[in-house]
Amino acid sequence: MPELPEIEAYLAALRPRIEGVVLDSIRVQSFSLLRTFDPPVEAAFGRPVVGLRRLGKRIVVELDGDLFLVVHLMVAGRLHWFDEKKKPLQRKYGLAAFDFATGTLTLTEAGTKRRASLHIVSGEDGVAALDPGGLELDGSTREEFVAALTAERHTLKRALTDARYISGIGGAFADEIMHRARLSPLQMNTNLDDAELTRLYEAAVASLEEWTRIRIEETGDAFPERVTAFHPKMAVHGKYGKPCPVCGAPVQRIVYADRETNYCPGCQTGGKILADRSLSRLLKDDWPQSLEELED
Repeated sequence: MPELPEIEAYLAALRPRIEGVVLDSIRVQSFSLLRTFDPPVEAAFGRPVVGLRRLGKRIVVELDGDLFLVVHLMVAGRLHWFDEKKKPLQRKYGLAAFDFATGTLTLTEAGTKRRASLHIVSGEDGVAALDPGGLELDGSTREEFVAALTAERHTLKRALTDARYISGIGGAFADEIMHRARLSPLQMNTNLDDAELTRLYEAAVASLEEWTRIRIEETGDAFPERVTAFHPKMAVHGKYGKPCPVCGAPVQRIVYADRETNYCPGCQTGGKILADRSLSRLLKDDWPQSLEELED
């Protein structure tokens, strides 16, 4: 799922391409994409783009006349830019095309599940209704972060990724933040002491700032393609079995349903191997409980 750094990279690439440019038309190929009917799609035609911004993990395109397009890519949605108008959309993955005088922006979604969404709304109130309400970490205080993080009792992984309380963080950057803060993903958010809360806050702010810069700098003047939740420079996310760049311990994982959490037992859990719901049930007594048992 594209998270805050990827959304900011998309915005940085879109601004020089469509800001101030008239939106000629929108071609919606997937009926599941469009989640509103009033105003109609045609109401957006012929209006210039006056601004772009992020709303959590959503992209907001502001059009002249107080009309807004709000796009949520969800897990598998991706944006693509073509300098010339792209006439046919991909039959299998194409969801919509936004035609401008400067080119065409297409929205695709891999897989069979259609989760990406497009809302067309009038006024700031319409945009606000789509806001999950999570705290934006940029410019936030430690106290605001702690209040958001501990609003409900959950594990750290879940608390960090709940868009109602903290904005823009998904599974990938939650893994990186917890590794930087040296905290277990299964630690309860309400059990942290002051020093741990401070580490987590500082790690969250620094990680998002760093990865936003990396994503934008790597794209340069091009348009972001091959956007994934994995990056070779990440410390633990997607690095199962690889050595931790800090302590050298093999990165471990917890798999539940279709979600995976990666962590370093050396840096985050005091050497303890956390139970993987899929493998630990299968291996039972053979499931390693510590780094020493894992190495044996």
